[in-house]
Amino acid sequence: MDRGSTGAGSRLLHVDVHIDEDQPRTGILDLLSRLRPQWRAQDVQLKTFTEGMTNQLIGCYVGSVQEPGCVLVRLYGRMTELYVNRDQEVDMFQVFHAHGCGPQIYCSFQNGICYEFIRGAVLEDELLQQPSIYRLIAAEMGRIHSIEPKCGRPVEPVLWKKMSHFLALVQSSTKSRTEQSRGKFSHREEDGRQPQRQATGTSLVPSFETLSAEMESLRRHLSQVDSPTVLCHNDLLTKNIIYNQQEGMVKFIDYEYADYNYQAFDIGNHFNEFAGVNVNYSLYPSQELQRDWLLTYLESFKRSSGREATVTEAEVLQLYVQVCKFSLASSFFWGLWAILQSHYSSIDFDFQRYAAARLNYYFEKKDEYFELRN
Repeated sequence: MDRGSTGAGSRLLHVDVHIDEDQPRTGILDLLSRLRPQWRAQDVQLKTFTEGMTNQLIGCYVGSVQEPGCVLVRLYGRMTELYVNRDQEVDMFQVFHAHGCGPQIYCSFQNGICYEFIRGAVLEDELLQQPSIYRLIAAEMGRIHSIEPKCGRPVEPVLWKKMSHFLALVQSSTKSRTEQSRGKFSHREEDGRQPQRQATGTSLVPSFETLSAEMESLRRHLSQVDSPTVLCHNDLLTKNIIYNQQEGMVKFIDYEYADYNYQAFDIGNHFNEFAGVNVNYSLYPSQELQRDWLLTYLESFKRSSGREATVTEAEVLQLYVQVCKFSLASSFFWGLWAILQSHYSSIDFDFQRYAAARLNYYFEKKDEYFELRN
């Protein structure tokens, strides 16, 4: 069965198969019988690359995983359809691939997608600090940000729509958990004793009312920052960067959150990811590293946009200030996301602690970054 893509202009094969995340081989072989009919089932090897923070990724190959033809199968995480637009993700796959910036997507299935394996290795966190590596990343982001939208498509930044959606989901999930707890412990209220807390660790993150007020504060401040709207990845942590050392290049993968957004958000979000999944902000890039990164980025962005690649110190400083401010939105955004994950995800990860770390950094840096001027 074919499914029409909503914006990239080409149709994508949809295979009506559900893959069991605990025993995936049977479903994967069914998919491969259509994608790689020349492969014999007994020769197919599977390799789990990562279980990530939301999805499971499995490489399928005959011979060597690095040989051409390897297929990646990504199984969507539990309840991710609540906050990821899968049609938009497919569109972004096709746009990135059409501009030579991403892998080819082969098909979708009931609970995931299949796409081309890009040769290389997932980038290690410590390599983000190396000039030869971070300049490749900066230049690649500059290329992607220069991709023009299709004619007639509105290019409103997705940030506030997405953040508002996350906040609404936080409210509804928190309300649901509260009601469940009240029902569970109602007999203790009847005999005069206090009900227990809703869930372990909920005190680690601010209340919904505080989060709602902060989002409005952030929106008011950032609406005064003149950051252009460009095609963004929006989730550039090291697990989404493939580094090919032999060819001296990087490619960005996984487009669950890719969309048109503020230029400074995409960069500030990437700088936040220097802290890693375990969140160590001592690894946040120094001002010197940021300025060198931004210089490389601006040269690439201008060149890819068909302009003179000369960059002034004033342009670097202006972008630096914008990136600092929008890095606050990144911290807040992923804080909300992690609260949702703590409610819905089946992955063994301390999402409450992650949410607290991201939101604490937001509050720590808010006043400092709000005060910044060009």
